[in-house]
Amino acid sequence: MSQLTGEERARYVHNVFGRIAKRYDLMNRLMTAGQDIRWRRQTIKRLRLLPGERLLDLGAGTGDLGRAALRQQPAIRLVSADFSLDMLLAGQASGGLPWLNADALRLPFPDGSFDAVVSGFLLRNVGNLETALKEQYRILKPGGRIAILETTRPHSGILRPFVRFHMRVVIPWVGGLVSRNREAYRYLPASSEAFLSAEELAGQMAASGFESIGFQRRMAGTIAIHWGKKGA
Repeated sequence: MSQLTGEERARYVHNVFGRIAKRYDLMNRLMTAGQDIRWRRQTIKRLRLLPGERLLDLGAGTGDLGRAALRQQPAIRLVSADFSLDMLLAGQASGGLPWLNADALRLPFPDGSFDAVVSGFLLRNVGNLETALKEQYRILKPGGRIAILETTRPHSGILRPFVRFHMRVVIPWVGGLVSRNREAYRYLPASSEAFLSAEELAGQMAASGFESIGFQRRMAGTIAIHWGKKGA
């Protein structure tokens, strides 16, 4: 599952998210006790969006991040992109946004198309992290900003056994009950545990050309908000 790479991983992830699309938002609220709403708001704040700026919500899913951005700055020009049509259709049912079906590894935009790019729980699912980051760097204007909301491996500590129990036992059980797809909610915790630490992701961002990189951890160190910018 989480060890898959390339096209094989892309097919698997596409299938997983297609099966849970209708219950995706509900499960996010249950898994995080509603904290994901606040994390999205904080992630958008890191972009410091201005009226008229063009924002790409990449891996937009059902559009929660894009809606958070519009609440903070209604005058932005938003594009919400995801490679799962099922997720896009679920998002459309919650209200109209400018949707686009697109692959994070082959973005259909010219260089320097956007002032900012944001993603939520995308990067651990892509087939090639380096390519995904470089594509985001490419489509940003000079001085453009990036913000990333993603799971991260927590440091060892007294809470780690409880975190592991929640991820390996509670989430698959609740996910199976709510979405009737326990396999998907085994993949999601497994992909989180296999993903980079916050420090490692910051290093990958730097290797892709981003500058002024920072991050903050949330939820006992299992969630991180990263930010950076493209050099002017």
